[in-house]
Amino acid sequence: MSLSDFLSPVDFNELTPENGFYTSHLGSKIEVYHSDFPDLDENKFDIAIIGVQEGRNSEGNEGTAEAADIFRKHFYALNEGNYTTRIVDMGNIKTGHKVSDTYVALKLLTAELMKKNILPVIIGGSQDLTYPQFMAYEELEQKVDLLVVDSRFDLEENAEGTIETTSSSYLNKIFLHEPNFLFNFSNIGYQTFFVNQESLKVMEKLYFDAHRLGDFAESMNVSEPIIRNANMVSFDISAIRSSDACGNAHATPNGFYGEQACQISRYAGMNDKLSSIGFYEFNPEFDRNGQTAMLLSQMVWYFVDGFYNRKKEFPMLPKSQYLTYRTSLKDGSHELVFIKSKKSDRWWMQVPYPSGGSKNERHHLVPCTYEDYLSANNGEMPDLWWRTYQKLI
Repeated sequence: MSLSDFLSPVDFNELTPENGFYTSHLGSKIEVYHSDFPDLDENKFDIAIIGVQEGRNSEGNEGTAEAADIFRKHFYALNEGNYTTRIVDMGNIKTGHKVSDTYVALKLLTAELMKKNILPVIIGGSQDLTYPQFMAYEELEQKVDLLVVDSRFDLEENAEGTIETTSSSYLNKIFLHEPNFLFNFSNIGYQTFFVNQESLKVMEKLYFDAHRLGDFAESMNVSEPIIRNANMVSFDISAIRSSDACGNAHATPNGFYGEQACQISRYAGMNDKLSSIGFYEFNPEFDRNGQTAMLLSQMVWYFVDGFYNRKKEFPMLPKSQYLTYRTSLKDGSHELVFIKSKKSDRWWMQVPYPSGGSKNERHHLVPCTYEDYLSANNGEMPDLWWRTYQKLI
C-alpha cells in the first residue's frame, strides 16, 4: 500500500493569493502535494507537513478537522528564513470510516517518515491524535520521552470508569500501553485549578515532570532543557491565553503569551532528539480575524527556524567540544557528572544506570540547567537527577 492511499492533495489554487506568492514566500519554496505525489526517497526533504481532518473524538471542541487548510493559507505567505528549507506538504490524511482508521493512517505515515529521517509536523484535529503519533514510535522500537504543552492533564475517565481515546483522556492510553515504551512524560503550562490532585499524585508516583504555567513567568529559558529532552511534542492550542489564541472552545484568560508559544516551538525545533511534533485543537469556528491561524503559522515558522539552527549536539561527538564537571554531595554518597557544550553553553547531567548499563552505555544523559550544576556544586542532590534515576531502576 502506498502512502498516497492515506492522503488527499492540497487545493493549491484555492490557497494561492490572487497575485501569487513572492519568490521569498514559503508557498514558493515548499513542495506541495496537489497533483503528483512527492518522491520521499530522494533525500530531498527534512520536514513534512501533514494535515489531519479528524475531530470526532474531540471533547467539546468540534471543528478542529478544518484547521489544516486555514493554517496553510497563512503559513505559505510567510517568508523563508536565512536558510534553504526542504519542506514537503503531503496534504491531508483522509478521514477514516472510523476514528481508529484515521489513527492507523497517522501512525503508519508518521513512522514511515521518521524511518526516512523526515520530521512530521502534524497540523489539525483534536489532541487524541497524540496517541497514534506516539504509537508510531512502537514501529521504531525505541523508548520515548513525550512532552505535552497543555493547561490540563488529559487523564479523565468516563462515568463508568472506563478509558476511551478522546482529547481529554488519551494520556491514559499512553501511560497504560503494553509493552511500555514511554520513558518519560513532561507537561509544561498546566494550571492548577484545571488539574485534580489525584492526577498530580500520578505524576509524582511515576516520577514524571509537571511544570505549572507560573514556573515560566519570569523566563521561558527554564523550559529549554525540558523541551530538549523530548523525542516528540504535542501542543494543545488551548495552552495559549484566549487574547492571543481565541480559536479553541476551551480557550481561557490565562495561558502562554503568543511570543512564548513561538519560543517553545523554536526550542522544540532546535532539539536534536525531536523527531515529530503535533499542533492540535485549533478550531477555526472560534477564531477572530484569523488571529489564531496566524499565530499557529508563526509557531510552525519558529519551529522550522529552530530546526535549521540545530547545534547537532546529539550524540555528543566529538568529545573535544564538551567540558566535563564533577561534583560530590555533602555526605560523599554520590559523584555527579555534568557536561557542558562549548558550542552552545547548554548543560547535561549524567545519571548512571543502576545495573551498570550496557557495555557501550553506562550513563543516561538528561538535559539540565546551570542552576542544577550550582545546586550539585553546593553538595545538594538536584531533584532532576533523583527522578531520572528512579525511572532507570
